[in-house]
Amino acid sequence: MAGQTLYDKLWMQHKVFAERDGRTLLYIDRHLLHEVTSPQAFSGLRNAGRKVWRRDANIATADHNVPTTDRSAGISDPTSRLQVETLDRNCADFGIEEFGMMDPRQGIVHVIAPEQGLTLPGMTVVCGDSHTATHGALGALAFGIGTTEVEHVLATQCLWARKSKSMRVWIDGELFPGVGAKDLVLAIIGRIGTAGGTGYAIEFSGPVVQNLSIEGRMTLCNMAIEAGARSGMVAVDDQTVEYLRDRPFAPDSVYWGRAVSAWRTLHSDDDAVFDRDVHLSGNQISPQVTWGTSPEMVTAIEGCVPDPKTAPDAVRRQAWENAQRYMDLTPGMPIMDIAVDRVFIGSCTNARIEDLREAARIARNGRKADSVRSVLVVPGSGLVKAQAEKEGLDEIFRQAGFEWREPGCSMCLAMNADRLEPGERCAATSNRNFEGRQGTGGRTHLVSPAMAAAAAIAGHFVDVRNWK
Repeated sequence: MAGQTLYDKLWMQHKVFAERDGRTLLYIDRHLLHEVTSPQAFSGLRNAGRKVWRRDANIATADHNVPTTDRSAGISDPTSRLQVETLDRNCADFGIEEFGMMDPRQGIVHVIAPEQGLTLPGMTVVCGDSHTATHGALGALAFGIGTTEVEHVLATQCLWARKSKSMRVWIDGELFPGVGAKDLVLAIIGRIGTAGGTGYAIEFSGPVVQNLSIEGRMTLCNMAIEAGARSGMVAVDDQTVEYLRDRPFAPDSVYWGRAVSAWRTLHSDDDAVFDRDVHLSGNQISPQVTWGTSPEMVTAIEGCVPDPKTAPDAVRRQAWENAQRYMDLTPGMPIMDIAVDRVFIGSCTNARIEDLREAARIARNGRKADSVRSVLVVPGSGLVKAQAEKEGLDEIFRQAGFEWREPGCSMCLAMNADRLEPGERCAATSNRNFEGRQGTGGRTHLVSPAMAAAAAIAGHFVDVRNWK
């Protein structure tokens, strides 16, 4: 028999029962909750007279609707306020631990779970949010679920699922200075397309991935969903173990050694066979910028907006034409000629401390964001915010004219007070650039934290590799 992939191992370790048609009942180790997809699930429990099956496996935080400015006055928008208050009430009624809006640990659900050690290697992790794939960076099987499934996990701690095919994305070589994990994942999506991973679980591997920090790996796995995959993952190694050491919810000293021994088995066997292999060279990847209304509409910073006449088929030609019309761009326009109105540095993709350090590296030394209307820097959690302030990053941002905010999803999506106005163009470190994603009529370009900070200073896209 051929060896097992990491995905095979995680799947088999959590299989409770399998139907003849392939449907499998999986045990869920960790269930993450937030205010958007949980209200109906809790209502379903109440209506059926059910309790939460395993309360300590569930944890909640408010992130999508929370304000990122002064919170002392509460939430002004009535809809957002209702959603957050409903989460508070549901967690209290059902006995689920919540990092509330005023808790210093509060933040984006996909940031706080790894930093707290709530996500551990070998776990199955689910959340009513598509970017749950983020947690696969720690050698976990993590994927997003729908509202009905949220209720099912709360009630049973299990979930029906079908096994995906396996894809290995192997990146050899190395990434040059100025090129990071965000550029890497955008290049992968540009290569295979937003449907390239449909039906697959992706394992990211190779020398480049091994040399990425855990936070960089989270960025990779976070956007596996943008490549169409159900989940993304990276094998456990020494970096994984050290990242988790002494985290609040990680195993204590009594169980640590046993846990690490088990975690070190979480990698694909040398003779494992994948259903699809994709290879890229890190040496050939430049800073990336999306130009259209899909993450696959992306090119290198030194590139140009493509001509729809060169599209590989009629469907994509029409999509390119529609995207360029919405984005108000013309074929052949150099990416570095595109001016931006606003900049957003944050989201579950790029709001960790390493992301903020990269942005601050560009913003320091007296540089000013004088050519844009606003620059929002939104840390991914209260702990990230505290660490950044301890390092003086907040002062670097303020001196450059950036706005230093409270943690939350913020301008990643138009679900709170932080949003684009019609026609505004934004350089964003988030994960989606669909029409209206950051506000009705808003135009979004996805970039890395360094590229976003550089665009804020220059007023247009520039190649950070040429900045001293």
